[in-house]
Amino acid sequence: MSERDFCLLSTDELLAAVVGDVVEIRVLENVMMQKIAELERRGAATELGYRNVAHVLRHAVRWDLKTARQWVARAELLTHQLTPSGSRVEPELPVTAAVVAEGALSGEHISAVAEVMKDLPPEAEGPVVEFAQANEPSAVRAFGKELAYRLYQQDAEPGEAVPAPPVNRLRMEWKGDQLEVSAKLDKIAGAKFEAMIDPLAKPRPTTPEEGQDPRTRAEREGDAFADLIDLMLRADRLPEHGGEPVTLTLTMAYRDLAEQTGFATLDTRERVQAKLVRRLACNAGVIPVVLGGRSEHVDIGRKTRTFPASIRRLLVARDQGCSFPGCDRPPKHCDAHHIRFWSEGGGTSVENAALLCRHHHTLIHQSEWEVRLLNGTPTFTPPAWLDPTRTPRTNTHPDHREVA
Repeated sequence: MSERDFCLLSTDELLAAVVGDVVEIRVLENVMMQKIAELERRGAATELGYRNVAHVLRHAVRWDLKTARQWVARAELLTHQLTPSGSRVEPELPVTAAVVAEGALSGEHISAVAEVMKDLPPEAEGPVVEFAQANEPSAVRAFGKELAYRLYQQDAEPGEAVPAPPVNRLRMEWKGDQLEVSAKLDKIAGAKFEAMIDPLAKPRPTTPEEGQDPRTRAEREGDAFADLIDLMLRADRLPEHGGEPVTLTLTMAYRDLAEQTGFATLDTRERVQAKLVRRLACNAGVIPVVLGGRSEHVDIGRKTRTFPASIRRLLVARDQGCSFPGCDRPPKHCDAHHIRFWSEGGGTSVENAALLCRHHHTLIHQSEWEVRLLNGTPTFTPPAWLDPTRTPRTNTHPDHREVA
């Protein structure tokens, strides 16, 4: 059917044609998965000199490795296997396999069903697949979670079972200039952590200046974790370390700080590039120790000097959140930024400050964006490559005035 013929169809007919095409595509995808499973069974990867079938597909059809692995995993779930003795073993998800063969489920549906079936008995596959045929994959995951909860409710009372040992664990390891963190939390602590991370990890609003948020979910959640650390550093009550509230001490030569060269040393002996020190010096919870030519202490800042609560309250009243154009981050997620950098003699005052979220605070320190106070309003000038006219901009986001 040509494009001209499409124009002759009614909306209902055109939509029905699309649905029919999707069913045909899914049937063909099922045939592809059968072929992929056969490649796996016959050891094609070894024959071709590859590590596994996913790597073969990566080169053969130019899929990225993640996509190739998904296809292989789904193929294994839906096809029968042969034991070394030649016996036939039915698919891990037989009900799903039958429905997929008819073109009723997508690859994402297969992954969702497989995910929820990890916590459900085999006889639950039928109801899950029936639900999947009428709903999108995300709803299948929610349905499976609720079904598992209901089945769990029928088990013995928690008091009758042996209590599980605590599972809260945290592992930290420096690798180069990055700290790798892995954690395992119990249900309550995990739920609290998730509740704190979720609002911080939402995508940044789409703006003419920056477009859509390009970060992956993992990157957004990683930045949210960093934001959470900043929030803790600004909290009124913090655990003590060595008899005083937790702080971060940066030590570096004054000349290096002024010229943004060299590095600062943390009290953990880790090094921080000079270009990052200016941004860190704006944050509460950081004590800058500046050394003169003979390494004498020429200035030892105090945590309370770096934007005390009284100035921050005035900034919150004035800026009411991140002042960067298009940003909707509330005050509690923002740093107080020295408009004239602290390292260049900028004072710690309302007249030399603007609230910026972590992302835009970093952007101001590392890019050609400029900020100044114009009639009491933080005003931003974009780089020439973004706007040749360099027209000043302010934050006009509709949520900008909602103090949180």
